[in-house]
Amino acid sequence: MSNVIGLLPAGGQATRLSPLPLSKELYPLGFRTSTDGRTVPKVVSHYLLEKMQRAGIAKAFFILRPGKWDIPAYYGDGALVQMRLGYLTVQVPYGVPYTLDQAYPFLQGATVAIGFPDILFQPENAYAALLERLARGGADVVLGLFPTKNFRKAGMVQFDEIGYVQQIVEKPQQTDLTYMWAIAVWSPRFTEFLHEFVSGKIPDKEVPIGDVIQAGINAGLRVEAEAFPDGSYLDVGTPDDLARAIRQLTPPEG
Repeated sequence: MSNVIGLLPAGGQATRLSPLPLSKELYPLGFRTSTDGRTVPKVVSHYLLEKMQRAGIAKAFFILRPGKWDIPAYYGDGALVQMRLGYLTVQVPYGVPYTLDQAYPFLQGATVAIGFPDILFQPENAYAALLERLARGGADVVLGLFPTKNFRKAGMVQFDEIGYVQQIVEKPQQTDLTYMWAIAVWSPRFTEFLHEFVSGKIPDKEVPIGDVIQAGINAGLRVEAEAFPDGSYLDVGTPDDLARAIRQLTPPEG
């Protein structure tokens, strides 16, 4: 797929981590080697962009809440991650679907890959696997699934043995489901569905993107799952999980 655009929603206020002196998407976690051979800090969103770039995704948009200008100041045109990056702003506080729809005028005919820039996940080839499944034809959306025990914080997914998604359950209090979705790719058909879903609607509470995908299933769109049973997912948006990520990515002394 030659025309794939990455979308990185970054409209949150990081209230669970406040106060922070920078956007949480730029929190340093681990290290990388710069082009001149130096060892320098690696920010959390770099990991996501790196995985997109390795899957052949050459361009992406950050969608920002006004005030998070440190993100474009850091990444600039995207040369740091060997991608072409653009920046859009979102003015509505109604959730990720409304944030993503800010990119609608720029997505005509494109395949979309979304990821959250405050997460860490494995495997490295996750986006390539999702795009390959989408390219086979038939699916409107392909979800990347990761095992989790923290079902109260996730969009849990029910799917059959051939990978057809039957239901998405947002943050259940109890469930037998064991996989959450964390990344996704979708066709222009779902981009249009998302745009129509949010157009002209002012919700009385924040809408999860999983609710829109579920509405697509109810409307007859085909949603498939690519599960990574040995994969991992870590949202660094809470103090406990951020501390866990720091421990995982800090080299041992000596």
